[in-house]
Amino acid sequence: MMLSKSDLILPDWPAPSNVHAMQTTRMGGFSERPYHRLNLGDHVGDDSLIVAANRQLLTPFVPTEPVWMRQVHGTSVVDIASASCLPEADAAFTSASATVCCVMTADCLPLLLCDRAGSVVAAVHAGWRGLLKGVIESTIAVMQVAPKELMAWLGPAIGPKAFEVGDDVRTGFTQNDVNARDAFVTLENGKWLADIYLLARQRLQAVGVTQIHGGDFCTYTDATRFFSYRRDQRTGRMATLIWLTKNNAAGG
Repeated sequence: MMLSKSDLILPDWPAPSNVHAMQTTRMGGFSERPYHRLNLGDHVGDDSLIVAANRQLLTPFVPTEPVWMRQVHGTSVVDIASASCLPEADAAFTSASATVCCVMTADCLPLLLCDRAGSVVAAVHAGWRGLLKGVIESTIAVMQVAPKELMAWLGPAIGPKAFEVGDDVRTGFTQNDVNARDAFVTLENGKWLADIYLLARQRLQAVGVTQIHGGDFCTYTDATRFFSYRRDQRTGRMATLIWLTKNNAAGG
């Protein structure tokens, strides 16, 4: 089985020509239910050999093996060019060419960053916990580029009509930012619908990032293309990848 380019999502953003990025879906791959098909997570109960085979399918599309992280819903950011084999972090950045930053998700928000000059890129795992703790701000700080020079792409996450949360989540965001109230809609059961895309846009704009793209997916409702932990509990993971090349050669 081969992974087709049509199985992938290529970010629609005005990134420099030496910045390459892609988003996997559940299409392609070898995993059986409930992880079918292109599960790239080796921590969800799927057969490790099958996961390895799924990851191997990415080879034609990336210059090197992605550095897979152990994500913990925190704010740690790792320079992936000097990272250990399995770093514990929720964001990765690099200024080195042919070094692939990667995060895995199944409802949490994957966020990509690059600068206008094509000198640095980053991939961020921004679930609501990491978003609240400041993972976006932490990532931008270590990129050492003026935020106005950055652009962001928001990948597939649970959509605003499906992400039900409690008072604790809403209070966490709104107690220090009154604008965050706009990202929550009350429900009759006392819960709230949260717009993680809007929360991320607010965080980006607050630090000076104005070029923000993507954010029109819903992993929960689009079961054909996306894994969703909230929908299925036992499920696979998708990958969001970004890297630099030294020239304008296509990288996938």
